[in-house]
Amino acid sequence: MAFDEGTLELLRQDLQDLDGLAERRMFGGIAFMLNGNMLCGVHKDGAMYRVGKKNEAAALALPGAQPMAFTGRRMGGFIDAGPAAVADDGTRAKLLELALDYVTTLPPK
Repeated sequence: MAFDEGTLELLRQDLQDLDGLAERRMFGGIAFMLNGNMLCGVHKDGAMYRVGKKNEAAALALPGAQPMAFTGRRMGGFIDAGPAAVADDGTRAKLLELALDYVTTLPPK
């Protein structure tokens, strides 16, 4: 599955100052792992963020954010950021903030 290189570069720029970050091919796209835990990624139609269930409502209130459902089944705690969300610097920043709030509480792998 192809993904948008421009979206990949935007996420790389958003994440450039994080220590413990690695890229991994996953789900037909690129996932960004923070200390071994999935943080966010790029897929065919946009990006995804792992915000956790407690941050899900705040994330879904952002323009262009939807529940993640890769297989047609909703993935709790994951947000699908469509093209409008990816294009908006403020929305991407808030989604990343929510994802970091959750993922930094997880033990390193």
